[in-house]
Amino acid sequence: MPASSSPIRAAVVGAGGIAKISHLPALAEAGETVQIIAVCDVDAARANDLAGAHDVPGRYTEVGDMLAQESPDLLVVATPPAAHREAVIAGLDAGAWVWCEKPPTLSLAEYDEISAHERDGGPYASYVFQHRFGSAARRLREHIRAGELGAPHVAVCNTLWYRSRDYFEVPWRGRWDAEGGGPTMGHGIHQMDLLLNLLGDWHEVHAVAATLGREIETEDVSFAIVRFASGAVASIVNSLLSSRETSYLRFDFSDATVEVEHLYGYDNSHWRWTPAPHVTDQDRIASWAPAEDTPSSHRAQLADLLAAMAAGERPAASGADGRRVMELITAVYQSAFTGRPVTRAELDPANPFYHSLNGGDAPAAISRLRRTETTSHA
Repeated sequence: MPASSSPIRAAVVGAGGIAKISHLPALAEAGETVQIIAVCDVDAARANDLAGAHDVPGRYTEVGDMLAQESPDLLVVATPPAAHREAVIAGLDAGAWVWCEKPPTLSLAEYDEISAHERDGGPYASYVFQHRFGSAARRLREHIRAGELGAPHVAVCNTLWYRSRDYFEVPWRGRWDAEGGGPTMGHGIHQMDLLLNLLGDWHEVHAVAATLGREIETEDVSFAIVRFASGAVASIVNSLLSSRETSYLRFDFSDATVEVEHLYGYDNSHWRWTPAPHVTDQDRIASWAPAEDTPSSHRAQLADLLAAMAAGERPAASGADGRRVMELITAVYQSAFTGRPVTRAELDPANPFYHSLNGGDAPAAISRLRRTETTSHA
């Protein structure tokens, strides 16, 4: 790590849309605390264009070359999912902390392989789950830990988005080997991570998934019922076929209901705090919402990551904390494909779904997702 007065030297691998829209602006907004030193992409023209737009001096087409030449303190991985594992491991082995886009990896096996390359005190790999870091989510987390809203009972977690057929013309989308899964893996993961970050460990999942409207290998919809260790129960819906798009989470506690509805990011105005009928203390109710208004964003999470780097501590959305949502996603696919509930305790290396979200049999998974059943009526 650099001296406390020196900026964090950051490099970015992957010069596509998410790097352009989110990562480079977040790094630039960090001001003098971060110096962007290099951009890497297999497409040299794309790397040059992104680097030029932000006056970044280093431009590369090979991650290894960039790491050897630049020795960054922080490597931002914004590649398609299938390239995450190799880039993250390369960064860690070169001594760089890593901030990787979602989904973290294509499987729990890959996630655990990456973790083996971390070292106590850093470098660590962390993953982009920016919805945890808005002020309203932070405030709700404090209330839950303090028991201020009472016991959690019921939750709803919906990612109802729309992706046209043209969206899947990008070669790596909708494929098990390249994207790892459909909306359960690549789209609803943000809402599911926030759900888990607030309600804690889960115990059992019942799920179904199907490919209903798109010509892809993976699912385009999934439904799940999750039992949490606390006893709370949640429903989860992930869809790419929903014309009115929304991201919606609802938490029903014994003393309140808390909701957030947005699309790709929220501020305090997207949240609603409703007291139960028996809660009438207006001062207590007024204290629930946060005083400050920090939107969920890559910038908000980056600030948390930079603080962890300075302290030499494991950041949020890393290690076991980042693995929890991968465990849930794995269980959703396993339950959907096997037709039975799946417990968290099952997700060990002896389980084929630990190694691949389709259980290692892509043709069978595709067939199950596309299966339709008709019933005749006399």
